[in-house]
Amino acid sequence: MRVERNRVLKQLNYHTKTFIYLSGFFLFVCSQSSHAAEEQFNDALRASGSANTALLDQYQAAMQNDALGYYPEYWKLNSNLAFQSPAAIISFAQRYPQSAMAEKLAADYVEEKVKQADFANAQPILSYISNPDQAESCAVAQVRAKSGDPLVFAEYKDVWLTTNAQPDSCTGLGRMMLSSPLMTRQDREQRLYAQLRAGQSGLAMATAQTLGITLSLATLNQIQANPMDYLWSAEKNNISDYAYLVYALGRVADTDLNVALQSVQKAAQGTPDNVQKYLYRTVAYIGGTTVMKNNFNRQVLQYFDASYGVPFSPEESEIYARQAVRFGAWESLIRAINSMSVSQRSEDRWQYWLARATEQRGDSTSKRTAQDIYQKLAMSGDSYHNLLAKDHIGQRLTGSPANEQPSSSDMQRLDQNIHFRRAFTLRNINAPANYTNREWNWAVRQAYLKHDDGLILAAAKRATDMGWYDRAIYAAERTEKKHNYGYRYATPHQAMVVSHSKNAGIDPAWAYGLMRQESRFVTAARSHVGAGGLMQIMPDTAKHVARQMGETYNPAALSDANTNIRYGTYYLSMIQGQLSSNPVLATAGYNAGPNRAKRWQPDDNKLAADQYTESIPLTETRDYVKNVMTNAAHYGILLGQGPQQIESRMPPIPMRMSQ
Repeated sequence: MRVERNRVLKQLNYHTKTFIYLSGFFLFVCSQSSHAAEEQFNDALRASGSANTALLDQYQAAMQNDALGYYPEYWKLNSNLAFQSPAAIISFAQRYPQSAMAEKLAADYVEEKVKQADFANAQPILSYISNPDQAESCAVAQVRAKSGDPLVFAEYKDVWLTTNAQPDSCTGLGRMMLSSPLMTRQDREQRLYAQLRAGQSGLAMATAQTLGITLSLATLNQIQANPMDYLWSAEKNNISDYAYLVYALGRVADTDLNVALQSVQKAAQGTPDNVQKYLYRTVAYIGGTTVMKNNFNRQVLQYFDASYGVPFSPEESEIYARQAVRFGAWESLIRAINSMSVSQRSEDRWQYWLARATEQRGDSTSKRTAQDIYQKLAMSGDSYHNLLAKDHIGQRLTGSPANEQPSSSDMQRLDQNIHFRRAFTLRNINAPANYTNREWNWAVRQAYLKHDDGLILAAAKRATDMGWYDRAIYAAERTEKKHNYGYRYATPHQAMVVSHSKNAGIDPAWAYGLMRQESRFVTAARSHVGAGGLMQIMPDTAKHVARQMGETYNPAALSDANTNIRYGTYYLSMIQGQLSSNPVLATAGYNAGPNRAKRWQPDDNKLAADQYTESIPLTETRDYVKNVMTNAAHYGILLGQGPQQIESRMPPIPMRMSQ
């Protein structure tokens, strides 16, 4: 321990740092001080991993005047968070106000206390949480409810109705809501039927009890074992019978969708109107969420239509809308969008599709309504649906992109900003990315909340100058009035990208658009499945490309920017050739695999590319295609390709050719 203490005290002698600002970079005057800072933070991090609080006390003293000085104390408090007093958390938050780690400590503390059902000690911490994630938000809501704020439940209807996986704190919030008088009988029936459809028997039994319904676990298990037998012999005399019927139909649909589609009409006979609608909803929802297994089926949409008239959850209305988009069922799409909550319906994507559907009605009033929506979307941003809207009113992405620069005053303010200082210091000492990115994102958020575009641009410029492209992009995307598209759409390795794209016969703007989405230009990026480098190439893919190019595969070469871009553009060209030379199909194929992209093609008649994209059943791939196409349009401007029209990059999707 004495050796450790001496080393920490020795490092303290190095701790006073002098910075020089030169060409946008922080340079340490003394390399020893840089090494000391790295040793201090990383050694303190290791001490936290072994729960060595005595050593952390020493680092806390040694680092107290450093930009990263609050970390040893944070790690100490976090090491036994469940046993901390609210006063300790509040003290930390007040001494490091509006800081990234104070926010995280407070949010984690509330989550921990909610797990212990210690709502009283969690309540004083709520005011120190300003940016909770989903799990933290549900924990905060539980504390608010226990503190006498029953109206909080009205804000969490999506949690109440969600049957997808969600954090434990949200599941707990849903259980808490069961006893709220704000939840009407219709709310409870909607939750019950959704849980039965999802096979959540335990949750459904608890919900049923609040309706005065007793469901038998033995009966539910019997149905689970042989749902078809039950379906054909089911009694239909009371609400318990109807609940068992929904449960049985859901289990059949999970096993064999086609059988469920053929069985639902008979199952619905003799039941009340609202129960019939929930039975049709059961099959429709399961069919709409199992496209990966069952492919697209127009009957699914028909049964969504048949279920109209009972409330939709956010999950259900989105699935309904995407099915309607896929089949160009415009009136169904309007109904689906009208069934959404106000906030959901106001999202750009659903406003765009509302306009697309409304204009199909053909009358002059509907066409004017659609044009008004397009006009509003075209003026409100430059993301995917905004660019599509521009196309519909004859506008183009034109001219020189915005190129605002931070002032010298902005750069000076950046040097003085403690949040950005922490982020840059962590970057300079190669700290773990989770800490570095948290501090950076928090710093950007604080500037954004103050509408401080100048500070955000200063941060983006410095990050760009040091090749920290992913965080530069993160910052530059969040300016409100002053924009710099050179930072937002970085063009590193431009000579390589242009040359290799042309050699592969693809558009370099598209290649850049894909690369930005894949890695944000982090050369060392690695995905959880092993994809690597700027274009996130899988090892097996790289081996295949190397063989096609007549080269010997070298795994280390993928970390080289030139090789990674060369292989990635070649592979993208290969996929495009396999998929009707269609860039939308190829983009989907690059992310999800060519066979999946092909399987999602229409069986009869071609399909508009925006309809294909919106109906992609994988959320990741759906968003990926939208982002890559948007990126490509912006890169088209930056690469001097003239005015851009996103739809020109998205030709119609041809029919799937039989194998």
